[in-house]
Amino acid sequence: MGDGKQITFPFRTLAATTGLAAGELSSTRRHSRRGPDSAPRRAALRVPTQAAQSELVFPSAFPHLFVHEGARQQLEKRLALILGDRLMLAVTDNRRTMISSSRKGGVLRLRLHHMFLDADPFTLAALGRYLRDGDRNASTLLGGFIESRRQHIAPPPRRPRLLRTAGTHHDLASLFELLNARYFQGLVDATVTWGRRAPPVRGRQRRQSIKLGTYCSEEKLVRIHPALDQPFVPRFFVEYIVFHEMLHHVMPMPVSNGRRQFHTPEFRARERTFAEYERAIRWEKRFVHRLLNS
Repeated sequence: MGDGKQITFPFRTLAATTGLAAGELSSTRRHSRRGPDSAPRRAALRVPTQAAQSELVFPSAFPHLFVHEGARQQLEKRLALILGDRLMLAVTDNRRTMISSSRKGGVLRLRLHHMFLDADPFTLAALGRYLRDGDRNASTLLGGFIESRRQHIAPPPRRPRLLRTAGTHHDLASLFELLNARYFQGLVDATVTWGRRAPPVRGRQRRQSIKLGTYCSEEKLVRIHPALDQPFVPRFFVEYIVFHEMLHHVMPMPVSNGRRQFHTPEFRARERTFAEYERAIRWEKRFVHRLLNS
């Protein structure tokens, strides 16, 4: 057995989980401390049944997850039998790392997300094969299990948004509203903002790539690179980039072999419905060097 393994969410080679890489234009995806006077937070009592969780309200200083010790011990014993190994299990409420393990003093120290408290024997057997042998098929099965239980993963803390839609040369709010009405029947409930411009660095080499737009599904937020807010960048090209990111909001991103597919054939087909698609692609090829130098 290796010294340590981990699976994180969403998937990267294991893929989402191992993190998730997006295309050049597309989706990318901290805890904040609260003062003693902040409002109470909700916490869940987790037990290994299919029954509804009992929701309790605790002061904000309390942890968010309360795991039934009997449930933890039961899962620890089942996994120890599957692995034939000495095991110490900790149950977590992590948002990204679903499975991690290390070995210390001859004991396998395993950290599992609380979704595994309800895992069926088939999934636990796959977990055993993954931990013991690094089995790739098992890792794919675990990826599917985690994807099916993503509702158990706590959402990221909401941070105040400072949206900036008015640029020097292009106004994103008006572009977004026009595109929403023209292509989406006004149904896109995401928001849009200019991204932050990186401060200039002396002697910095020219960048080799640039993400002109990103979409964050957790925030329902489209970010557009400020390099597009220049007089030489035509309105139709900015519209194309915003349209591309709006598509990520409305189109599913399936997981295949542990990797999330951002630009499926269906996505590319719908992308071509943008009226200025061909013109935008030609403009990008011609002027991308100027954007890289921006």
